[in-house]
Amino acid sequence: MEANRELSGKQQELIRSRLQTIYGSLIDEDKINALLDVVRDHLQLGKFVNEKWNERDILLITYGDSIIEEGIKPLSTLADFLHKNLKDSLSTVHILPFFPYTSDDGFSVVDYFRVDPQLGDWDDIGTINRDFDLMMDLVINHISQKSEWFQNYLRGKHPGRDYFIEVDPHTDLSQVVRPRSKPLLTAFRTNEGEKHVWTTFSEDQIDLNFSNPDLLIEMMKVLMFYLKNGARIIRLDAIAYLWKEIGTSCIHLPQTHEVVKLMRDITEMVKPDGIILTETNVPNEENLSYFGDGDEAHMIYQFSLPPLLLHALHKADSRYLNDWVSRMPDPGQGMTYLNFTASHDGIGVRPLEGILPEAEKEELLNNMREFGGKISTKRNADGSESPYEINITYFDALKHTADEVDDFQIERFICSQTIMMTLQGIPAFYIHSLFGTPNDYEGLRKTQRSRTINRKKWNREELEGLLAYDTSYKRVFDELRRLAAIRRNEEAFHPDNSQKIINMGSAFFIVLREDHTDEGDSLVSISNITHKEVMLGSEFERFKYTYKDLMTGMLVNDLFGFVLQPYQSLWLKPV
Repeated sequence: MEANRELSGKQQELIRSRLQTIYGSLIDEDKINALLDVVRDHLQLGKFVNEKWNERDILLITYGDSIIEEGIKPLSTLADFLHKNLKDSLSTVHILPFFPYTSDDGFSVVDYFRVDPQLGDWDDIGTINRDFDLMMDLVINHISQKSEWFQNYLRGKHPGRDYFIEVDPHTDLSQVVRPRSKPLLTAFRTNEGEKHVWTTFSEDQIDLNFSNPDLLIEMMKVLMFYLKNGARIIRLDAIAYLWKEIGTSCIHLPQTHEVVKLMRDITEMVKPDGIILTETNVPNEENLSYFGDGDEAHMIYQFSLPPLLLHALHKADSRYLNDWVSRMPDPGQGMTYLNFTASHDGIGVRPLEGILPEAEKEELLNNMREFGGKISTKRNADGSESPYEINITYFDALKHTADEVDDFQIERFICSQTIMMTLQGIPAFYIHSLFGTPNDYEGLRKTQRSRTINRKKWNREELEGLLAYDTSYKRVFDELRRLAAIRRNEEAFHPDNSQKIINMGSAFFIVLREDHTDEGDSLVSISNITHKEVMLGSEFERFKYTYKDLMTGMLVNDLFGFVLQPYQSLWLKPV
């Protein structure tokens, strides 16, 4: 069907208003019209839908080359593995940056419009898209120093000459919030002499200057290209640092929020089923701010979940997890959470601020070191350094507890993933969580980068051999696929359904999921987060229904006196 190339007057005015809020008098009619033309050229890429998500939505996070085999393009290998093993378990695949890059495993993009030829091509992306929805990264805050834009900047040429942020190295930048310990400015030799440019993350990741409207228009073209090429979810990488203003913290500035709102507006115009996801690894209240007033991100990461859930299982104490989940607001219509325990990055420490006491956090960090993990730091305004993230696989982070060396690693890990799948929102598995991959010390030795410990590249033949026999990998893989299949068929797990914590003591994590309509189902999830058998006491007499446990199929007539095995979970549905 021929695309509708017209924007309504209301849509045009919304875009105009957003741009004027961001740029004030710096934005003129020519630039506004230029962006309107970009949007017109991409109308009706997607379909109108009654709802953006449902209980069948489960994501996988993976690199394009997380599974490799000799002589075959990694994206082709990934497509085949996913098709044969996970087509019925997942709805969406987040392929981490698959573009040509120079560092940070993809997050220093050289060319936004090409697939890294070492991984494959756009046809391979399309093959994966035939089985799954796609999530793509818009690496929006920075670009590789080898990119055409930055090379043009060094030569004083367009496009690129005005796309970067020059700062006098004597400028006081002490207020700037940093996620790294390296210098904020990097010196480069240009055709006009030495210049110092803003590099939030590394000397190879050059921050882009969004105070230039021309750059924003170019980045909107990239966004449209990804939506056109199959992306349903756009992940705005490192979005919190987008706007810089000397004399401020340069994080979460009002212009940044307005850019996210503009991207949401335009995405909904061109692809109504599209979703904007913000990646903001920051304290909880700051993270929540990216919902705006219901007009900003469609979805935000639950960054506090991985460390809090780890702490609960590590200490056999659900108090802090219970309290945090109890206080999490219902996102409201058209918004939801992305729940995860592990990703390509480490387990964030900053999201624990204001939630977990300092002594508890320090104990957790020390124990993660004992389990083989590394602790990455960030630089503070006073020049000191503090923990930023734990680099460890989530499987090995649950190797033992704070007090016991035991044989319950698999059970404890499955419990963590079950709780993650139970919570309000959409669950996401990191590919190494699906296999229960241990710490990759060989990779760490090769790269000397702490994050490599959680970024193993599996040889397909080796992996499939491990999945064919009774190994820990097979036990984890088979059980998580089984639980995902159960979850996808239960309306109680719809992301819009409410959740309520039922506090029955620190040994349990119990949550009630209730349907947001008058016709749907409810479900009670009970998890024993300890390494001991626990008998449910008289306080469980309040659960007077006869339940069916979805995990085992058994009927439970009376929870009082029921014995939960170490780390056992129940998904109880009234019958």
